[in-house]
This record gives sequence, structure tokens and C-alpha cells, in this order.
Amino acid sequence: MPDQPRRPRTLNDARTEAEAAFKKVTRKEAETLPKKMALPGVKELVSLRIDQDVLEFFQQGGPGWQDRINDALRKAAGK
Repeated sequence: MPDQPRRPRTLNDARTEAEAAFKKVTRKEAETLPKKMALPGVKELVSLRIDQDVLEFFQQGGPGWQDRINDALRKAAGK
């Protein structure tokens, strides 16, 4: 049986083959990030939206209202 004549390669064929080969060698596995360790006494600056009446309640005691909110959240978190 005679060999079948080869069909000429087109630009699309070459591009598809090149993209497939590139994907094989450039696939990157997802890295698992190490869990942050909470350092005692280190606080993080965050933006938090709370109701005005709740904010006023904690601010009534004067300075230290942010610490009081933090204590209430810690208690609610069971820590």
C-alpha cells in the first residue's frame, strides 16, 4: 500500500502544537501558603463598618474604646 501524502502543515496547526507544548512545561502547581502565626500583642490595622449606636456605646467610656471593641470580639470568638 503506498504511503499517503502528507498534508502540508498550516500556521494554525503549528500554533496549536506550540501552545500545547508551552502549556505542558509552564504549568505551575498552586502553592499552599503557610498559615500566618498570630503573634501575641501585635495588632493589625483593619477597616470595619459597624452601626453608629454600637460605636457610640464603646466610645462612651472615653479613650480605649478600640481595645474594648477588641475585647468584646475576642469574647464573642471564644478566646
